[in-house]
Amino acid sequence: MNWNATIITHKGEKRIAVAVKRTEEHTAFIRGFVGSKWSQTLKTWHIPDTEENRAYFGLPLTSTFVPNEEGRAQITKFKSWLDSKRYSPNTVKTYIDAVKSFLVYFNHKKLEDITNQDLIQYNNDYILRNNYSESFQNQIVNALKLFFKITGSENFDVEKIERPKRAKKLPIVLSKEEVNRLIEVTGNLKHKTLLALIYSSGLRISEALNIKPKDVDSKRMLIHVKNAKGKKDRYTLLSHKVLVMMREYYQVYQPKMYLFEGTKGRMYSSRSAQAALQNAAVKAKITKRISLHTLRHSFATHLLESGTDLRFIQELLGHSSPKTTMIYTHVSSTSFKNITNPFDM
Repeated sequence: MNWNATIITHKGEKRIAVAVKRTEEHTAFIRGFVGSKWSQTLKTWHIPDTEENRAYFGLPLTSTFVPNEEGRAQITKFKSWLDSKRYSPNTVKTYIDAVKSFLVYFNHKKLEDITNQDLIQYNNDYILRNNYSESFQNQIVNALKLFFKITGSENFDVEKIERPKRAKKLPIVLSKEEVNRLIEVTGNLKHKTLLALIYSSGLRISEALNIKPKDVDSKRMLIHVKNAKGKKDRYTLLSHKVLVMMREYYQVYQPKMYLFEGTKGRMYSSRSAQAALQNAAVKAKITKRISLHTLRHSFATHLLESGTDLRFIQELLGHSSPKTTMIYTHVSSTSFKNITNPFDM
């Protein structure tokens, strides 16, 4: 995919302008970046000017985005500790990025001088000002609590850090007809098979991309999901229809290590998978704001509506607590079917 990225100042704020072709695929790709916006004035897409985004588009990094020498040394120690405790690579990256973001903001301070008040300032001036989500703020809090607990600081009281209140949002769910339409309009066999697998097995995107051909048990009609969230293995359902699609896909692409591979046999990227979904959503004329996780939500909701016991759904999804699975009772239409609307009376 071709693009041209440059640093710009838009409305007094540093941004990265990304010029891409005005196609459905390119639009879905750029929308995959958090904080992406279209400027009617500049006639270009632009995204937040962060170290990660600069690195992705090959733009030069600046010292502004690098913690001071003490911060870098402590981050190295923190990463070593996380690795020794066998935290997952995703968790390590999330925590390191969160700590790095915080320490960059207080480059002018020694670690021993950072206080809880600085975290409040960071929340107000950076997270809230840039309209980042509660989950992002929660990641920052989790990372900093662990970081300062490990590195130690007299002025930073870990026990007095409060997490933000989470908004009680219900998951967006597609109807069975919408899921069918979404998959039907997907012309690319790899994308079609991937989307169908995620929905029919209730997989997280990371789980789907980590699946290897040997994990598919066609005799028992199960998929072995290995080392999933929380380092837990589990089995989930394998659809007969999806198995037919997978066999056709396997004959055409002949993957070597992972079931879904990108260039040079590497694991297929989640960004490419997300772009495929958004492209399909446009073609299927689905106006809901969906992500790949929406397919997992839809899988669970449709199982519940068809009468599957909540405990089995919990097992299939790999939830540690039944409370997590209970959210689908709030989006299922089953409980409302026997209620007569007073307007219809």
